[in-house]
Amino acid sequence: MVYVWTGLTQAIGLKYYGVPGIDVPPNTGFQYKEPPPEKSFMRPDEYDPLIENPTGYLFNIWLPRVSAEVSPIGEPTSYRNNLSFLKGGMAMMKYFTAFGTQNALLRSESGTVSAISGILKAPFDILADKLRGYIGLTMDLFERPDKVLAACEALMPHLTHIALSGADPDKNVPVGFWMHRGCVPFISHEHFNKFYWPTLKPIIQQIWAHGHQVLFYAEGDWNAHLRSFAELPDQAIVYHVDKADIFEAHRTIGNKFCISGGIPNVLLGFGTPDEVRDYCRKVIDGVAKDGGYIMDASAIIQNDAKVENIQAMTDFTREYGVY
Repeated sequence: MVYVWTGLTQAIGLKYYGVPGIDVPPNTGFQYKEPPPEKSFMRPDEYDPLIENPTGYLFNIWLPRVSAEVSPIGEPTSYRNNLSFLKGGMAMMKYFTAFGTQNALLRSESGTVSAISGILKAPFDILADKLRGYIGLTMDLFERPDKVLAACEALMPHLTHIALSGADPDKNVPVGFWMHRGCVPFISHEHFNKFYWPTLKPIIQQIWAHGHQVLFYAEGDWNAHLRSFAELPDQAIVYHVDKADIFEAHRTIGNKFCISGGIPNVLLGFGTPDEVRDYCRKVIDGVAKDGGYIMDASAIIQNDAKVENIQAMTDFTREYGVY
């Protein structure tokens, strides 16, 4: 489903990955195993050390909790602890240095070009996904809101640096940005406007100031926040539609940004080629007549998609989506 080498996650002993064939069924994509709130990887009283030194907190406190190999600071070390950093570093090098070769093979052997380069996550989503957990963070929004905001602000320069360090030097493809739990109904409009957007918007502006677009991969339905996204500079993002109304997205931000996606994965998996062609026609007529649209499935295409439906989407777009 997603390019992933689980040997990398196992090299450092990460506990939060469900590995296909080991922790989850072999025919599914890897899964993230979020602990219950009382066992969250970051405790509710640990905001201050995170705010003061995000890197130090992650390395000294968070990493020993998410790894079965790494010993906590102050406890006796071990052979496996020491080895985890060696084999983890070797695995990271092997994994990330393979991308260039694989991209070249995709281009030369199948004509498939890269779609993204680099990665970004919102500071709020870092807290929700890997530190406090979703339930823990929602409690913190009411019990310690100032700490949540300060933590998001502390993470901003680090996440900006990560995004820019992996961005395409030729500026041909955008930085990939996966959007998780920062939208209504996971949080309220008030919390979006207070925590999520003020600590994400400046990052996008900074990336755009360096000449890089960001692909907003809007998993789920983010249409409630389209007017906020419209505050960004023209052409700063590409907006990918998953379960939301793509026509509403086009009406609201299509004059500023390129739109992509919108072809339901359920249709590609269980529909007929004629149904796929009809839906593609509707999307092209409603979204693409003035340009600024990329034909794509709503979400990552998985193994249940029918080959004939993918072929129908591809062929129809080449035939009908011509200017």
